[in-house]
Amino acid sequence: MIRNTQPQIVMPRPLEPGDKIRFVSPASPPNREDVEASVELVESWGFKADVGRHAYNKLNYLAGTDDERLSDFNEALNDPQIRAIFATRGGKGSYRIADRLDFDCARHDPKFLVGFSDITILQMALWKQGVGGGIHGALNAADWDAPEAPGGISLKDLLSGHSEVGLAADPANETISLTTSGVADGPLVGGNLDMIATAAGWALPNLNGCILLIEAVNIYLGQIDRQLSMLIKGGFLDGVAGIALGQFTGIKPSGALTIVDLLHEYLSSLDVPILGGLPLGHDVGAQRIAMGYPTRIDAEHGILKVNRLR
Repeated sequence: MIRNTQPQIVMPRPLEPGDKIRFVSPASPPNREDVEASVELVESWGFKADVGRHAYNKLNYLAGTDDERLSDFNEALNDPQIRAIFATRGGKGSYRIADRLDFDCARHDPKFLVGFSDITILQMALWKQGVGGGIHGALNAADWDAPEAPGGISLKDLLSGHSEVGLAADPANETISLTTSGVADGPLVGGNLDMIATAAGWALPNLNGCILLIEAVNIYLGQIDRQLSMLIKGGFLDGVAGIALGQFTGIKPSGALTIVDLLHEYLSSLDVPILGGLPLGHDVGAQRIAMGYPTRIDAEHGILKVNRLR
């Protein structure tokens, strides 16, 4: 266990050969062939894998009804054989069920939750209720589990509990220009900015003493402006120890205003160390990182390090 500023956080044990992983769809419907290929990849690592009963359901932009998606997720939480839950994809819809997870069961038997984008809100809701084990990132058998960035680590190794994980900032990532100076320590929380803002007031944990990871994809500058304005003016970012900036993909400038300009305007007011340029998000070369463990961002050397507790 590790301790945040308020709740006691329980973390899952590292996976061992033969442990079972379940693929569920808490957001939008996945491509069946992609999921089947991912299951095959996971099994090639020595794990067992299966798929939730409703994982391929479709209801408009959702993978079935709220109750169907929720039941798959909670069944995985309640099954003692399942040691990790993989989201088949993000998209839309996780926010509709984030308040109805079986938090009591999750605290009693924590499991890894692998996903990003829309899945961020599930990871934060669990953290708010004292449950860690989120892994920000995804699995796609076509192009994942081959570290491409300096310091990258495979998903298999993350699940297996490597004691220290590092990621180096990517000098080609435009947010690297926002890197300040200094060092910050705290549990790494957050992910997709849209979900962080959506969670404010109900699923967003207290971020006091945390390092907040922020990344975004395919939204307008005006939306980011509104989200950061609400988060900062509402006091939701008060007390953050530092900011880790990932990839901001598909964000078009508005006249002379760029995403770097907008982020600087808001984040500089927090007066905390900022490490930009991290290969986390939706762009080419995106990596995975374990969330909730003691983390250090070293802006001087451009490194994010996570210390895993066994």
